[in-house]
Amino acid sequence: MSKQNAFYAQSGGVTSVINASACGVIETARKHSDKIGTVYAGQNGIIGALVEELIDTNAISEQDVAALRHTPGGAFGSCRYKLKDIETHREQYERLIEVFKAHDIGYFFYNGGNDSADTCLKVSQISEKLGYPIKAIHVPKTVDNDLPITDTCPGFGSVAKYIALSTMEAGLDIQSMCETSTKVFILEVMGRHAGWIAAAGGLAQQAEGQPPHIIIFPEIAFDREAFMKKVDQSVKDNGYCVIVVSEGAHYEDGTFLADAGTKDAFGHTQLGGVAPTLANMVREDLGYKYHWAVADYLQRAARHISSKTDVEQAYAVGQAAVEMAVEGKNAVMPAIIRKSNAPFEWVIEEAPLDKVANVEKFMPRDFITEDGFGITEACREYLEPLIRGEAELPYDEKTGLPRYVRLSHTLAEKKLPEFKA
Repeated sequence: MSKQNAFYAQSGGVTSVINASACGVIETARKHSDKIGTVYAGQNGIIGALVEELIDTNAISEQDVAALRHTPGGAFGSCRYKLKDIETHREQYERLIEVFKAHDIGYFFYNGGNDSADTCLKVSQISEKLGYPIKAIHVPKTVDNDLPITDTCPGFGSVAKYIALSTMEAGLDIQSMCETSTKVFILEVMGRHAGWIAAAGGLAQQAEGQPPHIIIFPEIAFDREAFMKKVDQSVKDNGYCVIVVSEGAHYEDGTFLADAGTKDAFGHTQLGGVAPTLANMVREDLGYKYHWAVADYLQRAARHISSKTDVEQAYAVGQAAVEMAVEGKNAVMPAIIRKSNAPFEWVIEEAPLDKVANVEKFMPRDFITEDGFGITEACREYLEPLIRGEAELPYDEKTGLPRYVRLSHTLAEKKLPEFKA
C-alpha cells in the first residue's frame, strides 16, 4: 500500500478526554510514517472536510500533541452535522471525494457518538458506492455511554466521576443545613434516553440513608405520586432528600418532563430544565424548601477530576483506530471489551460499524432497583472501575491552574472552489 494522508475529526458534544483520543491518533500515525503521511484534522468536524478547512497536524510539536492528552474540550473544533444518505445527497459525498483526492487522503477517523458512527459508516461506503478507496474507522466517544458492543464509551468515566463526587459533596452541604434550611436538592445531569450518568450519582451512596436518595432514569417512566412519596419519606427519615435526575426523564406516554419545544441540529428534542420542573412539583405537592443545579457542560468539561481509566481508554481507542486502518480495515470501531471486574481488565477489539451506528445501549433493568429509584450492586460493580484513578494533570505554579494546551491551527492550502456545507 502506498503512503497516503489521513483525516481526523471530532464530532458532537465534546468531553474532557476526547483530545486524549486525538493524541492517540496523531502519535500513532506518526509511528506509521511509512503508511500515513500527514494527519489533517477537520476544523469543526466533518464540516472541515466539506469546506476544505484542514488543519495540518504536522505543524503541531510533539510536546503540544502530548499535551492534548490532558486538555479538555475539542482542540480542533467539533460540530453537530449529520450527513444525509448518498442517494439523496450525492453532492456531499462527491465533494468529500474531491477534497480527499486533492489532499491524497486515504484514511478517515471520526471521533464521536451514535450520530457520528452513522456518518463514519456512510463515508466508509464511498469505496463501494462511488469508487473512491477509503479506510473509515469510528473512534468511540460519548458521555452518554450509549454506544453498543463497547463496554463503555470514552468520556463517560470522567463524567461519572464528576457526578458521583458532586452528588457526595452537595449531599454533605444539604445535610449540614437541612434542619433550618433546604430540605430537597435536585441535580440535573445529561442523558437523553439512557440513564448511565444519572446512575453514576448512585456511587456517592456508601451507606443506607446517604445521598442520593432518589435517581430518576429515562428507562423508568416518571410517576409523580410515587416520586413524591419517596421524597417525603426521605425527608422524614433523613432530614433531607438529594435527587439526581436525567435530562431525559419522561412520563409513561414518552413526553419529556423538560421538553423545550425545539430541535437540535441532529433533529433531537432540545432538553433542559427538568431540575426546576421537579423542584416546582416538590413545592406544589410538599411545600419543602429546595435548591437545584444543572451540571450541564461542567460535567463533560471537568478534566481536573477525570478518571485515569477513562483517559487511558480514550487514548487506547485512538491508537487502535490507526492500527486497524493501516491493517486495511474499514467500517469498524475499536470497542472496549471488559474481561473482569476484579482485577479490572479490558482489551480492544473490532466492532462492525453497521452494528454500532444508530443503535443505543440502555441501562439494563437489573442495574436499577425494583422501585426504579436507585442502582443495584450489579450496577455499582460495573461503574466503580470506570471512575478509578486520578488522571495526571500538570498545574502552573504561578496561577494554580492546569496547563492546558491551546493550539494555533495551521490550515492546509485550499485547492478547490468554495462549497457551502
